[in-house]
Amino acid sequence: MFDDLRKTRLWRRTALALLAFDAFVDSSLYAGGAWAKESYAAFSAFMDRFHVEGLRRVLTELASETLTLGIGAGLVALTLAVPAFQETSDDWLKKEDLAVTFLDRYGQEVGRRGIKHDDSVSFDELPENLIEAVLATEDRRFFDHFGVDVIGTLRALTVNARADTVVQGGSTITQQLAKNIFLSNKRTLERKIKEAYLAVWLEFRLPKKEILRLYFDRAYLGGGAFGVQAASQFYFGKSVRDLTLAEAAMIAGLFKAPTKYAPHVNLPAARARAADVLNNMVDAGYLTEGQIYAALRNPATAVDRSQASSPDWYLDYAYDEVKRLSEAKKLGDDRVLTVRTALDSGLQQRADATIEDALRQSGPSYHAKQSAMVIFEPTGAMRAMVGGRDYGASQFNRATDALRQPGSSFKPFVYLTALMTGKFKPTTIVVDAPICIGNWCPHNYKNSYAGSLPLMTALAHSLNTVAVRLSIAIGEADSVPGHNNVFEEAKRGRAKIIETARAMGLTTPLVDTVSLPIGAAEVTVVDMASAYCTFANGGLRAPPYAAVEIANSRGEVIYRHDRDAPPLRRIIPADTIETMDSMLMQVVLAGTGRRAQLDNIEVAGKTGTTNGYKDAWFIGFTGNYVGAIWFGNDDDTPMNNMTGGTLPAATWHDVMAYAHQGIELKPLPGRPAPAVPAAPTTADAGAAAPGPQRPVSLSSLSAEVLRAIADEMTAVEKKRQDAGASAARAAAAPGGG
Repeated sequence: MFDDLRKTRLWRRTALALLAFDAFVDSSLYAGGAWAKESYAAFSAFMDRFHVEGLRRVLTELASETLTLGIGAGLVALTLAVPAFQETSDDWLKKEDLAVTFLDRYGQEVGRRGIKHDDSVSFDELPENLIEAVLATEDRRFFDHFGVDVIGTLRALTVNARADTVVQGGSTITQQLAKNIFLSNKRTLERKIKEAYLAVWLEFRLPKKEILRLYFDRAYLGGGAFGVQAASQFYFGKSVRDLTLAEAAMIAGLFKAPTKYAPHVNLPAARARAADVLNNMVDAGYLTEGQIYAALRNPATAVDRSQASSPDWYLDYAYDEVKRLSEAKKLGDDRVLTVRTALDSGLQQRADATIEDALRQSGPSYHAKQSAMVIFEPTGAMRAMVGGRDYGASQFNRATDALRQPGSSFKPFVYLTALMTGKFKPTTIVVDAPICIGNWCPHNYKNSYAGSLPLMTALAHSLNTVAVRLSIAIGEADSVPGHNNVFEEAKRGRAKIIETARAMGLTTPLVDTVSLPIGAAEVTVVDMASAYCTFANGGLRAPPYAAVEIANSRGEVIYRHDRDAPPLRRIIPADTIETMDSMLMQVVLAGTGRRAQLDNIEVAGKTGTTNGYKDAWFIGFTGNYVGAIWFGNDDDTPMNNMTGGTLPAATWHDVMAYAHQGIELKPLPGRPAPAVPAAPTTADAGAAAPGPQRPVSLSSLSAEVLRAIADEMTAVEKKRQDAGASAARAAAAPGGG
């Protein structure tokens, strides 16, 4: 049959077609190979024209490598530039045009942010001496660079390397302006990269004169003053237009270190700095030695502001809140606003002073250089904020921007989640014994174990192994019978713990690791304090806020928090919160937080200490206040055996003892009302009260009533005097009397 098929016409045609296709392929491959060979020969002959040898070849190779590296660097630069340019927008300059006056909770002005245009001074009206003094001291090559001074940066690096410390800064005026407008004060490489790109961007968008104007208007110059006009009014009680050479030099010396050289803080240092500025002006060629002689012999004297203080970190937070409300179109189009905040000025000053005293007295022995603290009412109203030790030295807010590990102060979220499973109560017996998840085996402080004990006692003594066991037990609730797996149970448990922490107010990324239950995730002080408000208010989510009431330039109230903010919502059952609070009270009564105890006031809270003593916390609350305090170092270096139960708890106690003076004490959720303290006896009257006494504060309504009474008394007195004067004139007139 196959032979018959081969004899058919179809077979023959198919065979011929395949033979023709094979011939075509063969010829095409041959022709293609010949063409490729000829093309390669032609290409080689063409490239031979560019053949170089000797020095010319070396130069060519260097040029080629430079081009390759340049293209690579350009791609890297473009990649780094994208995040920087994302900080800009079409209305980037308008966003900074808000002019906000801040009042504390009692209506007293405490500071300003932004620029009030009818009070501002145009650049052309600024004294020439002031402009030259700033340029001579801050950026002599301002008119020569493109935003980044390469020569100045290299010179600063050389000088600093020789001195083995920071002697000169490399940032230009444009870079400093870019940071002030677009970026935070975080000390990170990412911020410095963004700062450089944005400086170049500003140089291409704005003329040099406009960059200088914005810099002079927005720089922080100490004393809560932003801009040279505000600084001139604060330090010398006059407009910047009227500054003398000595005064202009003193203000110019504030740009880099406003607190260190503020004349109301350290007048000798301010005058020494002003002398350096005057000499810089001579070196830069703006003045001669004879022209600065009088200013050196007669240095400026500032207005006495020795009692002045400004809650700058609080105001920065409140200003950001106002900007968010403005961007959300909740404040209308008015750019001049007056904001009454929840700030308690007395409490703020007490917190500032107490933290500074603690760091000055105990910081060296503990190797601790920084601290941050936030105080809320249980409703979320922010009463005080300390973002660090010295706002003038660093405006970086460690209460809102620093990510730190909370240590055991995170454990209440673990215990609360365990209580919500219904499997645990304060008296439930748990086991404190070694445990491992894979090759990770947590240890307790001092590597000791207590065996079987009640859940409440485990929290009071901050046992790490119990917290890890609880995370596994929480996950067991959803495990499939017969398929128990400690890894999966722990993972499910941690997911629920994260869910609880998120609901209560933690906003930072909580990385799911096996060590999360003992506080390995990174959080902020303000978030931790906000989350603990849920414990203090009975289970409600209380977002933090500073702005209580906002009025426009016409005095019309356009925003009220109690009216316009969403109402508080319940996230945890009240009875569960009451149980959790009773456990946290034991931490203060008999556990690691004993130094936070207050006389005749119930306190609940939790200490926190991280590995290597890099972070130490205490977060506590009463029926009136919630406070979180952190101690540590900006560079993450370890402290000397500082735990949350030592300096943090003691400092918290000192601040809160002051805060609770002279106020109506409120109970913790589910607890009886606190007893009213007995009036002091005659014998007690002469005794010195322990610690600073909190001034008795009036409510805003009481203050208004007293002012009305005072105004009425003044009016009555004026009428009496006018009547007496009229009678005297009548008696003195001819024929009178």
